[in-house]
Amino acid sequence: MRVISYGGGVQSTALLVLAARRDISYATFLFANVGDDSEHPATLAYIRDIAAPYAADAGLELHQLRRTRRDGTTETLMERLNRPGIRSIPIPVRMANGAPGRRSCTADFKIKVVGRWLRQHGATADAPATVGIGISVDEIHRANRRRSEPHEQIEYPLLDLRLRRDDCEQIIKNAGLPVPPKSSCFFCPFRTVDAWRQQRQAEPELFAQAVALEKTVNGRRAALGRDPVYLTRFGMPLAEAIPDRRETQPEETEDGGCDSGWCMT
Repeated sequence: MRVISYGGGVQSTALLVLAARRDISYATFLFANVGDDSEHPATLAYIRDIAAPYAADAGLELHQLRRTRRDGTTETLMERLNRPGIRSIPIPVRMANGAPGRRSCTADFKIKVVGRWLRQHGATADAPATVGIGISVDEIHRANRRRSEPHEQIEYPLLDLRLRRDDCEQIIKNAGLPVPPKSSCFFCPFRTVDAWRQQRQAEPELFAQAVALEKTVNGRRAALGRDPVYLTRFGMPLAEAIPDRRETQPEETEDGGCDSGWCMT
């Protein structure tokens, strides 16, 4: 079994094109959707309108997976974050000093969801599935921190082909496809300052939802006697950290540290 962990971003979409061209030997792509209320709407639209039809025309499978509870109901990341009584925060919120906290979102809503599908389709520790991850040469540090699960064997096709992000964008363009936006949850604390500024300017409704989420999390923490946390590294509420005006801060182009390759690819 050979699958690609598909994130809906530039690198994994380049893998989709390479597979369609039969330059790499993968026919199955797995997109673990953390929730229609959590993934960035632009990513969901790209997958629905561009990637899925392209995959179907090329004879490739693109499965959209969701986290499922034991009773068969689904759970989104946003639902978990807003669940009454929750004590731990699954996303890497920032402490007062700007450092990110621990996170379980990638494990619970990406890795485990894909892993469950793999095991349901025959992957075992004795016969692991090969899982391709979309990490390019310019992000090779992310590959060095990726841990394999017993039922999987990780490969990095873009590294094997020595392709950079710019190369991936050109591959997508050459296929006649628009380049997808960077994929992530719209409230991810690893978003860059520039991404937050663009969201406030161009997507005020999403920004308002992120502000409301931060307030909900901190209201719950205050009730437990805990210090506040934030969605940016500035140690202040999101609406204050990202004012509704053009700032003189330089643009940031690097993500804060989602190294696994399951998100933002």
